[in-house]
Amino acid sequence: MYTYTYRHRVRYRECDPMSYVYHTHYVDYFEVTRTEALREMGLAYKTLEENGIIMPVIDLAVRYKRPAHYDDLLAITASFTEAPRTRVPIDYEVRRDGEETLLATGHVTLCFFNVARGRPIPAPDAVRRIFERVLR
Repeated sequence: MYTYTYRHRVRYRECDPMSYVYHTHYVDYFEVTRTEALREMGLAYKTLEENGIIMPVIDLAVRYKRPAHYDDLLAITASFTEAPRTRVPIDYEVRRDGEETLLATGHVTLCFFNVARGRPIPAPDAVRRIFERVLR
């Protein structure tokens, strides 16, 4: 398993009138966490796009357990448990930095998609090699 943690300070504009982080921002937190996790692995998303490959979200689930508030420092962890084939499943946990209590959990599945062909494709060999290296 490969895990990556991204830290994010909750901004005022991310909160609703009840002073909680508005629910859709968790999806944004997941996106930036996975993008930075892939970059840390050596796989810049931009490079995939330059080669005509995108990774659309095909499945998304979020479970909210406790609210996050303005100025909280969040630790968002992405976990990759298997080498991708055509799909890339990723699990997430959101906590206040340094605390154990879960604020939210999530799951996202992406797929490799060839823009020119307009269809899903198997993970490119270079991507599989990166995942094999980090999942050891």
